[in-house]
Amino acid sequence: MKIAVASEGRNVSEHFGHCAQFVVFDVEGREIVGDHEVANPGHAPGVLPAFLKNLGARVIISGGMGGSAIGLFGDLGIQVITGARGDVTEVVRQFLAGVLETDSAVCQEHAHRGACGS
Repeated sequence: MKIAVASEGRNVSEHFGHCAQFVVFDVEGREIVGDHEVANPGHAPGVLPAFLKNLGARVIISGGMGGSAIGLFGDLGIQVITGARGDVTEVVRQFLAGVLETDSAVCQEHAHRGACGS
């Protein structure tokens, strides 16, 4: 399984669509077996969900994400986790252990338009 984390360096990005890159984790069972960084190809409607699906991501973790992007990921069968904070590796470890504390963080600057990260 692959888990993609929207990031700024090795920290979870607060804003999915405008993150610098994604750290893509390769996971077997509940263990991280590797990771690599992939530059964000740009923030344009519908681009990132297709881009991350093509990378094989089954789970997306971010600080915040707009409702439109959440819907697009859902349509692609990709699980979205928002409200994450901190080091990307630690966040993925917490997710795999079932103890990651998250919320349904929709980026407030785009909540009225549903456009953040879509």
